[in-house]
Amino acid sequence: MAEFNYMDNQITSTWSGSEKTSDIVRKQILARWGEEEATNYNPKCNCLTFNSWLKNGYKVKKGEKAIKSFIVVEKKDKQGEVVRKYPKSINLFYVLQVEKIGLKAD
Repeated sequence: MAEFNYMDNQITSTWSGSEKTSDIVRKQILARWGEEEATNYNPKCNCLTFNSWLKNGYKVKKGEKAIKSFIVVEKKDKQGEVVRKYPKSINLFYVLQVEKIGLKAD
């Protein structure tokens, strides 16, 4: 299996979440893959949505289950003022759950 180095690939997300959402995801990574992977977790480059992985040339491996998190959506009026905020659930995939598109498994 080829080792993934997200720093070399310069993958970044538009994550602008809070420490709370980061902790939610980190706990799920800890439960699935252990302390080392939980320490390696970086919401800006190695735990992304399905579509974000695709945009960066990766696909989610068959059978992988999403990591659950949420974002806060802001609804704005015509003047651009925030009139309402609400949570929206999102599905994320950690770097161990994806593979480069076009590479065949060993």
